[in-house]
Amino acid sequence: MSFTWGPATGVGSMPGDDAREAAKTVTGSFEDFPFLAELPARGPGADMIGRTAGMLVDLYARVEPSGWRIGDRPGRDTKRARSWLGEDLDALEEFTQGYEGPLKVQAVGPWTLAAALELRGGEAALSDLGACRDLAGSLAEGLRTHLAEVRRRVPGAQIVLQLDEPSLIAVLRGQVKSASGYRTHRAVDRQRVESTLRDVVGVHTDGPVVVHSCAPDVPFALLRRAGAAAISFDFALLTERDDDVIGEAVEGGTRLFAGVVPGTDGPLSDPAGSVMGVRTLWRRLGLHPGLLAEAVTVTPSCGLAGASPEYARRALAHCARAARSLADNPE
Repeated sequence: MSFTWGPATGVGSMPGDDAREAAKTVTGSFEDFPFLAELPARGPGADMIGRTAGMLVDLYARVEPSGWRIGDRPGRDTKRARSWLGEDLDALEEFTQGYEGPLKVQAVGPWTLAAALELRGGEAALSDLGACRDLAGSLAEGLRTHLAEVRRRVPGAQIVLQLDEPSLIAVLRGQVKSASGYRTHRAVDRQRVESTLRDVVGVHTDGPVVVHSCAPDVPFALLRRAGAAAISFDFALLTERDDDVIGEAVEGGTRLFAGVVPGTDGPLSDPAGSVMGVRTLWRRLGLHPGLLAEAVTVTPSCGLAGASPEYARRALAHCARAARSLADNPE
């Protein structure tokens, strides 16, 4: 299946609590690569963990003072999460009538979910590899249902699934804190991490999957082996140590979602200045400038939940202009 990526898009979260306003902003900013906005300001269930917990099949979670905890049956927190997701889908459907092209939806990946969701005793699901396996299976089923629902509502869309994995590095390095905070959970074997990711990535059979992490040291090679067609990251956190894996990724056909526009309020440079670092990286790697627009989608550095609504609008518009600058002047 041939697939055309959009030149720019957002990461996922937006400020405020008005689903229609968010959908209008997103579809107006990215006419060729909109995304389903997340609005965590609405409270528990609209945050990324709660939203994805609401998608799980035969597993339910509720809010405890310490965070989200797996329970026996759907309670009001699950219902609230599902209701808000429905509201967001209604708004997206309204503003994408007749739309054809790539459309991105986001969910938390299996390892960040395992690091964040608590078992009944209060310890992270990450502490129990059987629980991790059940969680990944439930997530896979929930994503199948969610993707089918998005396809039904926006039939002309080519759906891109983004898995958010901000805790992946901490899981691989044994840096996820226990409930007491005095120790950390053991590092999970890299092959297990990779195979679980591959299983969840494999759910989306008719479109590409992008894995997003705005933490340092994104494991590009592992994510590519797990089947990610694109990797989304905070460009400012790259170091020259990452050059080789990025060069290999681009040459292997992996798309880069380069987070170059700050996610919180501040001055924005000119659009060409925002992608200067991407051009510099390209030169350093000896890659052909003509490949740039084919290999890079421009995004904010992370979600925009912490930004003001006015800045979020400007940041999204800035991403679109920076992507145009990259395409027009790749040198």
